[in-house]
Amino acid sequence: MDERDAGFLKKLLATFKAEASEHISAISQGLIELEKAGPEAQAEIVERVFRESHSMKGAARAVNLSTVETLCQSFEDVLSALKRKQVSVSTGLIDTLHRSTGLLGELIAHIGEKGAFAAPERSRIRDLIRDFERIMKGVVPSSAPYGMSPVEPPGFSSAASGQGHEISAGAHPPAAGTVRVSKQKLDSVLLQAEGLLTAKQAAGHRAEELQAVMQKALAVKGSMPPELAGAWQQMQTSLAELGRAMEHDRRLLAGMVDGLMDDVKQISMLPFSSVLDLMPMVVRDLARGQGKEASLTVSGARIEIDRRVLDEIREPIIHLLRNAVDHGIEKPEARAARNKNPMGSVRIDIAQKEGKAVEVVISDDGAGIDIEKVRDSAIKLGVIADGEAGSSGGQKLLPLIFRSGVTTSPIITDISGRGLGLAIVQEKVEKLGGAVFCEQSEGRTAFRLLLPLTLATFRGVLIKVSGKPFMLPLTGFDRAVRIRRDDIRTVENRETVPIDGQSVPLVPLWKVLEMRGPEGNMPASAFLQAAVLGTAGHRVAFAVDEVLHEQEILVKDLGRQLARVRNVLGAAVLGTGQVVTVLNVSDLLKSALKTPPEKMAMERGEARTEKEKEKKKKAVLVVEDSITARTLLKNILEAAGYAVKAAVDGVDAFTMLKTERFDLVASDVDMPRMNGLELTARIRQDKHLSGLPVVLVTALESREDRERGIEVGASAYIVKSSFDQSNLLEVIKRLI
Repeated sequence: MDERDAGFLKKLLATFKAEASEHISAISQGLIELEKAGPEAQAEIVERVFRESHSMKGAARAVNLSTVETLCQSFEDVLSALKRKQVSVSTGLIDTLHRSTGLLGELIAHIGEKGAFAAPERSRIRDLIRDFERIMKGVVPSSAPYGMSPVEPPGFSSAASGQGHEISAGAHPPAAGTVRVSKQKLDSVLLQAEGLLTAKQAAGHRAEELQAVMQKALAVKGSMPPELAGAWQQMQTSLAELGRAMEHDRRLLAGMVDGLMDDVKQISMLPFSSVLDLMPMVVRDLARGQGKEASLTVSGARIEIDRRVLDEIREPIIHLLRNAVDHGIEKPEARAARNKNPMGSVRIDIAQKEGKAVEVVISDDGAGIDIEKVRDSAIKLGVIADGEAGSSGGQKLLPLIFRSGVTTSPIITDISGRGLGLAIVQEKVEKLGGAVFCEQSEGRTAFRLLLPLTLATFRGVLIKVSGKPFMLPLTGFDRAVRIRRDDIRTVENRETVPIDGQSVPLVPLWKVLEMRGPEGNMPASAFLQAAVLGTAGHRVAFAVDEVLHEQEILVKDLGRQLARVRNVLGAAVLGTGQVVTVLNVSDLLKSALKTPPEKMAMERGEARTEKEKEKKKKAVLVVEDSITARTLLKNILEAAGYAVKAAVDGVDAFTMLKTERFDLVASDVDMPRMNGLELTARIRQDKHLSGLPVVLVTALESREDRERGIEVGASAYIVKSSFDQSNLLEVIKRLI
């Protein structure tokens, strides 16, 4: 091996070790959870651990670590048996899985060292595989000692715990004029710089408010008594000077914030080539392993993107390349029979889009996706009904390939057939706030990934739905359109509008978000406004009140308590200080298309009756110490037609209950001063409030926590980790 190849291999192995350490950590945590979980939660945990193992196996194959790959395969076989309920969770089984994870950690920690994968390790691997084979036959050991000391993940230094991953001692020293900074420190500086965006927008809003005050001052000049004219003129001069000073300060702050953010972002930007340099070898080796020939062509690799996005997108790209070779590219003789070049073509095309988005298209000239096999697999899995499948066209069935378990492979191999790869791709891309679509045309299959250029800040479009503001990421925003009501047509029982010569589904966004629609159901105008989301091959027009304007926003997640709320990506703070919900475009598209068409139809009936309009709103008190969760719950309930007030803790809430009338209390549990359990007990002890319904919405999800809620007299107990706004609204509707 020459010096260049040796250096390349060293770089490849270092990348694998960093990735594998994350997988091992996730698997270990999953096994700990699995042993403690009840039967109803085990399936989800097994699926999660299975995915981690599957991803690590693929990465090991890419660097020719057959020993690690073999052990992962045996590990997966046992998890598959767990999924099929052929074996059950037991202490002996968990011990054996932990022993396997520990050995994988040891093997990966010593990759590249002299004597790695020596006879003792190979012997232990053989013993473990035999144990797994016995488990598959129903013989589970009663106990399996670990027999090894804990192993730190590759590349992690105990001394640097809490400071992030450090480059190993064997790595090259930094170049002259540079310094080495941990990723966590860099991310912290970036987030603080991005946080200044709110200050910049607030300064702009204050300048606008001052201009409005000055205009009002001018308007009263004509009606002012003569004796006040001098004082008025002096005040006008002062206001004008203050306005000029504020505008100067606003411009100065905006320039400094923009410059700082640009500089810090540039530090975090890396070209796509930093992860794609290794991909041609991955494609070549995968193809040769299956008796095929394939080459990879990359365009746009110099385009730079946030390192945090790049770190997360590496694995989905490998999944899609593996998919192209395994499912798409045919063997040379089959290609020759179809008058194709025996060498299959795989492409990665990267382009920067408007609105600070990047598009990555991974395509191949193989046999394409067999729609009939997708249909059969989806029916077998229960994703669609047999009758429904018969009426669905090929393009409409393509999104099903992203569903876990749906596969076109006739058998399960070490590379594919488990129906997991594309589900993992979609999960990771959507977690970044992006979207992934599959497109198929004659001779080419393409997966289109839309990614944000940066993670925390991006361009968004402010809209109004049922009088409430929301933000749409520009990444998935196609355009705003003004639609004539007369142009609405019904196609295949679904309302559509013509856009660019295509019939695009039309859906009221307030229905997707389960909100109350505008007064009178439809605006009186002959036109309505809509936001068109998606790509050219997969679009939906969402009817809204208004499409306002575009601006840069800083997105904040909702915390681990609300880690996954359907149709919601996060929250953002406008320059006015108002918190708005940032919507998840991919979720909206799924919600719109999977809901029965009759439930998504635009309502054209008479306006609501006067009796309905005058109906008194039910009053709800939201008690939550987190401002983000408090704002989200308040918006959800107000959108559903309730009159809502908020309290920051139990003491604040009980004071309000003594002075105001409410029909229901929705409270968090873990709060300062007086928690939700104490508040519920106080309500039940008060003779005037004892009958008031109390709904506890909390992150505490153990059986003991639920029992404590019941003991103090809670009317309902909703866990935030499985939070669904429709569940909350249904519970409240039932109680009041």
